[in-house]
Amino acid sequence: MSPTAGLTNARPDLVETVTVAVIGTGAIGRDLVSKIDRSPTLDCRLVAGRNPESAGLRHAESLGYATTAAGIEAVLAAPNPFDVVFDATSAASHREHWPLLEPLGTLVIDLTPSKVGQMVAPTVTGVAAESARNVNLISCGGQASVPVVHALAARFPVTYLEVVSTVASDVAGRATRLNLDEYVAATSHAVTTFSGVSDVKVILNISPAVPPATFRTVIHARVPDADPAAVRAVVDRAAEQVRSFAPGYEVVACTAVDDLVTIVLKVTAHSDVLPPYAGNLDIINAAAVMVAEQYAARPDRVSRMGVTS
Repeated sequence: MSPTAGLTNARPDLVETVTVAVIGTGAIGRDLVSKIDRSPTLDCRLVAGRNPESAGLRHAESLGYATTAAGIEAVLAAPNPFDVVFDATSAASHREHWPLLEPLGTLVIDLTPSKVGQMVAPTVTGVAAESARNVNLISCGGQASVPVVHALAARFPVTYLEVVSTVASDVAGRATRLNLDEYVAATSHAVTTFSGVSDVKVILNISPAVPPATFRTVIHARVPDADPAAVRAVVDRAAEQVRSFAPGYEVVACTAVDDLVTIVLKVTAHSDVLPPYAGNLDIINAAAVMVAEQYAARPDRVSRMGVTS
C-alpha cells in the first residue's frame, strides 16, 4: 500500500492553528483523537494506523479526519510536515519512529514508555523545554504518581518510594502488555528523577476483575516522623493541580502511621469513547493534549507557513 493510499478528506471547516498527526489507533489513540477533536487549537490532519479495520481508524473517520493504514510512512510522505506528531504506538516502535521524524523539525509527543525524549509531567516540569523536540509522557502510572512523589520529597525527607498501579484488563491493550518491562523502567526512572529518592519500586497490575477496576495508583513512602495533617495538605495541593487538566484525578485515601505514608489515587476517565474506569488512558492523553496546546500558545512558535503565531 502506498503511504497515502486510503486517505479520506480532512474536515474543511477547521481554522488552521497547529497541525497534528496521530500514529496509533488502539484505545489510547482513539481517545486521544477525541480529545484533540475538542481542542480549539489542534487541527488533526491525519490519523495513521496499521490495521485498516481498527476501531480507532473508524472513529477518526466518523469525526471527518483523514486516515490511513500505512502507518508512519504516511506521516513522512505528507506534503508539509505536521507541527505536532503524537506517537501512541509502543516503546519499540517509537524508537524506530524518532530517527525518521527528527529531521522534520516537528514536536513529537511520545505516549509510550520508550525513555527516548525529555520526560514531562505537566504540573511538575511544565509542558516542555523550548528546545525539546521529543517529549515523553513516561507512563500512566508516572502521570498519576510523579506529581505526588515530587511534592512529598520537596517537603519531607523521603527515604523509600513504592508505586503500584492497577489497570483493568480490557483497557490494557497489546502495546501495554508488550511494554511491561519498559513501563516499569520508565516509571521508576521518572519517580527517582523527580523525587531524588534512589530506593524505588514500581509495579503494574493488570486486573481481570468483573466489573472492571477503576485505574488506581497506590504510593507507599517511608517518611521519618511523618505528620498526617502536613502530608495530607501536600498531597491535596498536588492533586488539585493535576485536576486542572485531568478532572477525574482523586485522592481516595492518605494515611501516615509512624514512618509509613500510604496514598491511594484514583483516576476516572472523562472521555467520549472510554469507559469511566479507563483513567490510565485518560490521564496520559489529557497530559499529551495539554503539552500540544501549550506549544501552540508559545509566542516564539513559527508556523510551517512562515507566519509568526
